[in-house]
Amino acid sequence: MTTKLNADRIRRAVPGDVPACARVVHDWVTQTDWMPDELPVEELAKLISDAFDDREMWVAGDPVDCYMSVDPAQNKIGALYCGRRGQGIGKRFVDKAKEGRDFLCLTTHRPNTSAQRFYRREGFEVTAEEPPVPPDTVPVYRMEWRA
Repeated sequence: MTTKLNADRIRRAVPGDVPACARVVHDWVTQTDWMPDELPVEELAKLISDAFDDREMWVAGDPVDCYMSVDPAQNKIGALYCGRRGQGIGKRFVDKAKEGRDFLCLTTHRPNTSAQRFYRREGFEVTAEEPPVPPDTVPVYRMEWRA
């Protein structure tokens, strides 16, 4: 039985979490009307797995339904997907990413206005418009935070 404590606990991801992380991303894509469904969950899992050793990856949920990936070399949040919204988990992920840093950047899809509002509340500002990076096809905004 899942307890609220386990469902809300953020923990460092382990390799066995990769399929669940891929499912979280895939579910978000399929539920988002403006995002093309271009990659099957198996390809998403391969991309996440290939980056695993070079990223700080965090998960929440039991089973995992929220996932964040941070590239420490670039101080960049590369992914933040949460199957549950409005429960403060996204904010806790961003707070985790900010720990020990005085700068963070990320990209968010231009049509994703709710994510942009969220990141603005967390102190991020739009600094540029960028073309999509394959396999993405949707243009993005670059956002930055400084302590």
